[in-house]
Amino acid sequence: MSDESGQCKRRVYDFAREVQDTEADGIATVLEEYYHADAQWQGPAPLDELAGREEIRRDYWEPLLEAFPDLEQNDYILFGGEFRDSNWVCTAGNFVGTFANDWLDIPATGHATWIRHGTFHRFEDGKISETRLFVDILDVLRQAGYRFVPALAPEIVAPAPATTDGILLNGADATDTAQTLELVERMIFEGLESFEDEGLDGMGMEQYWHEDFMWYGPAGIGSTRGIDGFQAYHQQPFLEAFPDRKADSDDIRLAEGTYCAWTGWPSLDATHLGDGWMGLPATGKSVEMRLMDFWRREGDLLAENWVLIDMIDLLDQLGVDVFERVRNGQQHF
Repeated sequence: MSDESGQCKRRVYDFAREVQDTEADGIATVLEEYYHADAQWQGPAPLDELAGREEIRRDYWEPLLEAFPDLEQNDYILFGGEFRDSNWVCTAGNFVGTFANDWLDIPATGHATWIRHGTFHRFEDGKISETRLFVDILDVLRQAGYRFVPALAPEIVAPAPATTDGILLNGADATDTAQTLELVERMIFEGLESFEDEGLDGMGMEQYWHEDFMWYGPAGIGSTRGIDGFQAYHQQPFLEAFPDRKADSDDIRLAEGTYCAWTGWPSLDATHLGDGWMGLPATGKSVEMRLMDFWRREGDLLAENWVLIDMIDLLDQLGVDVFERVRNGQQHF
């Protein structure tokens, strides 16, 4: 690990600590310390793209901190690496706070709320110049009593890695790093891409995953355990709905030690050809999916996978405008 990479990781770690000690009217000062003035920000619908530190403050951080005034950022994964000559740092975890004021047209509940997040930051000259961030807004809606899609598996607050070693401030072994990235790339480009030719049983999942691995999916899908549970409650319904999906080889991917992360805007192109996924009939529409994945390798296989999908954006492409339903007072599918 280079000194610069270590410094970038420490900056991200410190930024999270400062945010949770800051109220909405003080976030501008924190952002000035950590972000370039012209930084680019990409997030989930309905926020999408923000240009510059002032938009990031006005449209994301201030409304979030006003809605959750006691917000804490609890990261359980943090590592970094170089991708195409840039230093990147990625994190995953949960925000937690009291939902005291409305946010994104979601009525406040007054209750503790967990907001699952994943983030990639790109650095230039010691400050963040680009952020790609997911927060599971559909899960905030679920916790507020809105259920627009029938999940097949339990929707949970995703836990930290079972090994509790996901914060890699001091770097990791280069051989471990290379092994992890190679395994994930084989799983994506050889295993998952083989569905159309080989079918579900021929994808060779046992080459990539522990038999009892944990898959922590987003709201609307849920979380599964083991190859059998993963195939039954997520993979088979998803692949039948989107049989022609293709991963983008240009996606940002990082690995460090036994951890790997991947993101793209979009990350998958697909056609909605099958009925039933998330309770929806096939639309025949072409869609783009914004994704973010984090994996933990154990030995020669993957043991845990944290998955974030911009479900609000995907549902909108399939004809389901979640926020129009919220504004109209609809709470259930």
